[in-house]
Amino acid sequence: MHAAEIERAVATVKAIGASVGLEVEEAVVLHDSNKLSLRLLPCDSLARVAPLSHRIAAFEIDLAQRLGAAGCPVGELDPRVEPRVYGRGDFDVTLWTYYEPVGGEVPAPEYAAALERLHAGMRRVGAPVPHFTDRVEEAQRVIADREGSPGLAEADRELLGDVLRDLRASIAGRGAEQLLHGEPHPGNLLATKDGPRFIDFETCCRGPVEFDLAHAPDEVADHYPGVDRDLLRECRLLMLAMITAWRWEPGDQLPDGRRLAEEWTAQIRAAI
Repeated sequence: MHAAEIERAVATVKAIGASVGLEVEEAVVLHDSNKLSLRLLPCDSLARVAPLSHRIAAFEIDLAQRLGAAGCPVGELDPRVEPRVYGRGDFDVTLWTYYEPVGGEVPAPEYAAALERLHAGMRRVGAPVPHFTDRVEEAQRVIADREGSPGLAEADRELLGDVLRDLRASIAGRGAEQLLHGEPHPGNLLATKDGPRFIDFETCCRGPVEFDLAHAPDEVADHYPGVDRDLLRECRLLMLAMITAWRWEPGDQLPDGRRLAEEWTAQIRAAI
C-alpha cells in the first residue's frame, strides 16, 4: 500500500480494535504488499488489512477455521474477538493470533512435514477454489498486455508467454490433484514455539502437490514423500515464469521487483 493508504488503514484498525475491546496504542507494519499486516500493541494481535475490492477475507477466515479443525498447522484467528471480517471504510480487516518468531528459517524436514500435514488436511476439506491453470492464465494476461507492461522487452515477453503456455498444458492433468495452498513459500510459513504454521490462503487452488512444493526451498522436496521429480521440475519453472510475470503487473509493489524480474528471466532462459 502507499503511505497515505497505510495511514488510513492504521487509523481504521485502531478504531476497530477499540470497538471490539482490544487495547491498541500502536500498529507496527510487519508486511506490506497487496495486503497489510500489522502487529497491534499492547494487545498483541495481528491485523490483516485488504482493500474491499479483494473480497477474499471471508474465504480466508472460513478456510483457516476448517483447516485448523482438521488438524492442519495453520495460523489461528484471535480467540478474543468474533471470527469475522470487520469491514470499515475502504478496508476489510481480519484479526489473527500474533506468533512471536522463534529461531531462524524452518529446517527442511520440519517444513516438509508441515506441508504434508497441511495437504493431508486439505484433502479432507472441500473449498470452491480455482484450478492452478486459472492462476497461470492471469499471468499470461499480464504478459500479453503490451500497454500494461510497456517496459517488458519483446524477446522476454515471447519467452515468458511460451513458457507459461507450454508448461500450463504439460502439467495440467498430471498427478493427483487436490486443494493446495498455492504459495507456501517461506514468507507464508511462521516458525512458532508450537511448530511451523502456514498463513495467507488467498492463493488457494487445485492442482498437484508438486505445484505447492515448487514454491518451497528446493531441499524441502527431498523430505516430502512420493514426489514426481519431472513434474516438480516443470512446476518450478512454471512458478518462476509466473512470479516474473507478476513483477510486470501494473501497481506491483515488491521491492526491487524489476531487477528480480530480469534475474528470473535470465534463469528461465538458461533452464530451457
